[in-house]
Amino acid sequence: GAERICRAAFALARQRRQHCTLVDKANVLPSMVFLRSVFDQVAAEFPDVKTERVYVDALALYLVQRPQTFDVLVTENMFGDILSDLAAGLIGGMGMAPSGDIGDECAIFQPSHGTAPDIAGKGIANPVATILSAAMLLEWLDHPETLRGGAMLRTAVEQALRDPTQRTPDLGGALSTSQLSDWIIAQL
Repeated sequence: GAERICRAAFALARQRRQHCTLVDKANVLPSMVFLRSVFDQVAAEFPDVKTERVYVDALALYLVQRPQTFDVLVTENMFGDILSDLAAGLIGGMGMAPSGDIGDECAIFQPSHGTAPDIAGKGIANPVATILSAAMLLEWLDHPETLRGGAMLRTAVEQALRDPTQRTPDLGGALSTSQLSDWIIAQL
């Protein structure tokens, strides 16, 4: 449960910027006190990872004001669902937000946005979240070649998005899903 989630978060933080933030509301919700104690216990096993504890309402403000100061966030499902949508809005929308549900032995990677029934069949969905989810999968596999592949995908997305004319409608452009996908592939 909570210990496994915290351990996975710290392992991820160790691979990234060595910064892990617990997001809770321990001042109001007793169950959050337990999560905080587990987070602190696991944090002791990762002394190289900087930690902080932030109440969810304050984190919503800080994500808008200074999102670059955060890396890995640990929270429960409801807060995570709300904050992931807020964070997606900061980077251009749900079509830009990759997602990973990471367990001890296996993981699932997918875009955060869901099925988007309002644009189903129109060929205008932003493929970036799907491509970045694939990059996260490759990084999670943690082999030198998969790490290289994940980095290549991230770089290709960054390069493709540097051109403001190469965007899907959700980002103010006119490209179809396949056209933006082809443009990203061309950057590889």
